[in-house]
Amino acid sequence: MSADYKRTINLPATNFPMKADLPKQEPRFLEKWNSTDLYGKIRRARQGAKPFILHDGPPYANGDIHMGHALNKILKDVIVKYKTMRGYDAPFVPGWDCHGLPVEHQLFKELKITKHQIDAPSFRKKAAGYAMGFVAKQKEQFKRLGVFGRWETPYLTLDPAFEGAVVDAFAALVEKGFIYQSLKPVHWCISCETALAEAELEYDENHVSPSLYCLFPVEWDRISAVWPDAPQTGKLSFAVWTTTPWTLVANVAVALHPDLEYAFVKTKNFGTVIVAEDRIDAFLKVISTAPSEVEVVWKRKGIHLNGLAARHPFMDRASGVVTADYVSRTDGTGCVHTAPGHGMDDYRTGLKWKLPVLMPVNEKGLFTGEAGEWKGWHIAKANRAIPETISRKGNLLHAGEIRHSYPTCWRCKEPVITRATRQWFMGVDRQDLRRKILTAIQKVRWVPPSGQNRITGMIESRPDWCLSRQRYWGVPVPVFTCAACDDAVLDPALIRRVGSEFRTRGSDAWFDLPAEGFTRNEFPCPRCGRKDLKKGQDILDVWFESGASYIPVLVETPEPHFPADLYLEGSDQHRGWFQSSLLVSCANSGGPPYRTVLTHGFIVDGEGRKMSKSQGNVISPLEVMKEYGADILRLWVASSDASDDVRLSGDGLRRLSEGYRKIRNTFRFLLGNLSGFDASRDSLGFEELTEVDRWALSKLESLKEEVTAAYEDFQLHRVVHLVYDFCVVEMSSFYLDVLKDRLYTDARGSVSGRSCRTALHEILTTLARLLAPVLVFTCEEVWQNLGLPESVHLESWPEPDPRRRREALEAKWERLLLFREKVLKALEEKREKKEIGNSLEAEVELALSKKEDLDFLKDFEKDLPGLFLVSGVRVAGAGPGASDGGWDVTVRKAAGRKCERCWNTRRSVGEDKEHQTLCRRCVEGDTVGRRDALAWRFCSRRNRRS
Repeated sequence: MSADYKRTINLPATNFPMKADLPKQEPRFLEKWNSTDLYGKIRRARQGAKPFILHDGPPYANGDIHMGHALNKILKDVIVKYKTMRGYDAPFVPGWDCHGLPVEHQLFKELKITKHQIDAPSFRKKAAGYAMGFVAKQKEQFKRLGVFGRWETPYLTLDPAFEGAVVDAFAALVEKGFIYQSLKPVHWCISCETALAEAELEYDENHVSPSLYCLFPVEWDRISAVWPDAPQTGKLSFAVWTTTPWTLVANVAVALHPDLEYAFVKTKNFGTVIVAEDRIDAFLKVISTAPSEVEVVWKRKGIHLNGLAARHPFMDRASGVVTADYVSRTDGTGCVHTAPGHGMDDYRTGLKWKLPVLMPVNEKGLFTGEAGEWKGWHIAKANRAIPETISRKGNLLHAGEIRHSYPTCWRCKEPVITRATRQWFMGVDRQDLRRKILTAIQKVRWVPPSGQNRITGMIESRPDWCLSRQRYWGVPVPVFTCAACDDAVLDPALIRRVGSEFRTRGSDAWFDLPAEGFTRNEFPCPRCGRKDLKKGQDILDVWFESGASYIPVLVETPEPHFPADLYLEGSDQHRGWFQSSLLVSCANSGGPPYRTVLTHGFIVDGEGRKMSKSQGNVISPLEVMKEYGADILRLWVASSDASDDVRLSGDGLRRLSEGYRKIRNTFRFLLGNLSGFDASRDSLGFEELTEVDRWALSKLESLKEEVTAAYEDFQLHRVVHLVYDFCVVEMSSFYLDVLKDRLYTDARGSVSGRSCRTALHEILTTLARLLAPVLVFTCEEVWQNLGLPESVHLESWPEPDPRRRREALEAKWERLLLFREKVLKALEEKREKKEIGNSLEAEVELALSKKEDLDFLKDFEKDLPGLFLVSGVRVAGAGPGASDGGWDVTVRKAAGRKCERCWNTRRSVGEDKEHQTLCRRCVEGDTVGRRDALAWRFCSRRNRRS
């Protein structure tokens, strides 16, 4: 093509590069947004609007962010950005959990000491510095993800105002009668030396424990005293099964089910053994005895055996016989070892039957003097030795192993035990709280809906909440005890005085001030009346702090907004933050702290395995941003169905970057062809547009409706898939493809040129806003290249306009595309046979047997060459092969010569003496007056179809 002709073509021009180079470009946007106070402008622009509050669940300040953090914060940011663009006042206040075992455990690891090697005040100063260091680090890492928020004034659980609010929440619970102190079994980590709540447990599904069957002997005299006709057949014993032999040291009873039938089974090697009749066969397999070798000599129901006394299998004391409904007919022997100090079921049984609570194990897992000869033994060592001792006593039936699910500490990963200790609890059944919580759950929107059943089941079965921890780092349990009689002084006024002091000086005041600094000798002991009080040594469960976080963040603010519109965390928080927040809020405020709860799954690798350092499959968000950029990470989050576990792998990221490239190329094409277009001056009204442009904008309206609905339903993966399909299918595969000829060859000022650019401008600005919450950097780059003011993040949402939907028009063009699909297939077959090269070398004849098809295509006939990407189209009646009611496509070489400007093969090339290499259309050079026509395609060498 000559230079003169080339200058007559409207080639795309844009500074928007094909290669995104996101790792380099994104920090520049962050710097600009920071210097221009973009977030401040967004907040001021939405001031006074209807609020939407997402309350941020605080991550622990104890390390760099991981992929779970990235997933969670990006999801939150996408939703908040969307709501902001919809016109809501949606501030995002990030928070950090700075206290508790996670921070303390990590710091002790780095210091290489235990809590016994440092005093509390010294450690707390180190812990505060440690936590704040990671707050600063994580803050920058979250900002790098493109997350907008009030980063300079987040909420921190170590802030004095926050700590004071937590203590006030505790005081309110005391005042309402929910708080009590009791000696009862709790989960205990002997490695961390602290009580744990259910939410602080993980479960090892392949834990190996001993499987011990032993005998609790019974004197026949005790049986015959009640039943004189009972047969006496030598040694008589209850058969008991346990997976924790060390807890036998604290055994006080054997529990039977009151309604089960118990058989007295005479054996050759073990005398007469009492087991549940339903468990005889399983029991005989354990002791390797055939049914033919035993005899059932007597039977009695469990309720009739209640009150008997047995002998401990290896210690010189009695074990009572009691009944309990939880005894299983499907496990063990139906005779359950009962130690009220080592299990909640046992504890409740002990309360019912007035059994003693023995606790011979200290906080380190060592037996105390209460264990007699076992004093000083570690329970792990005793677990191995006790079977041997039982065997020497002649009471061992079987010793083996069992693989089963077992609780472990969420921080140190070590197995936990259950031991009775004096702790502070929140009563879940006091003041009818459990029922109130279950009612509140029904008023909340749970996304996905299965979350409602999950948390309902957890609340129905959860025990009272153990609030106290035996650690250094956190908000102290603000309760004093009497120095004389050790009774607790549970006075709300005194607790609120502590809260007031914490608001001023922080919780370190508990360690810096003497007790009199709080009490001022004004609060007497309720038992003895003395005012000489001492401070407690425990701290509050970190889950209580985060559970009460709604108070300082949502209630005690200049513009209160309670309850929150949304809580969004991982699905594990049904037993964590969602639940602790419910407990505190329903007890103190009478209702749930949230209107909607959205949960996401966990991150797994490409094969569905949990990510772990030991497997070498961990992917760091920081490394992903270095290689691909934050927008790729955000696209991964938004394109995944986060309601289930989310897969991530290197291959997946590479495929995702290819998907991003297609979206970016759509942006680039649109930008390139809008060069020089002034929307305020050159745009046409909707009804003035050509039909295909109106079709494109009608499809755009459909997209807006579906994308908006997907955002509202928190179906972010649908948002991405809808936009991606629109870019690839409606745009790239059809509309933009057939538009190139008009864009490149029609005069910019013509109706055709203005019409298509009006549509492109509307499509581009809409797509940029639809994807702005997801691709925060890319869409901002698009906005800048369009020369539009400020930032895309200050724009309003592209609301759907039903008046621009043309369903009949869409149906008409959908029908037309079916014809196009068959024609393109026929062209491809000719190309494969080397009969044509570029499709513009061909012309097509359509032979149709149906008059309605013929009439339909005749209406489009002058536009069909551009639609089918050929140089000519002829529509005719039925031909050979079309007699079945279908239609035929005939492809042949186009007649005429190739136009040097538009590359169409036309008979009119050479007719003009001055421009002998151009067709008549290119010579005339304008399509004014052909407003409803679909122009022929121009295809440059770099855009031609291969």
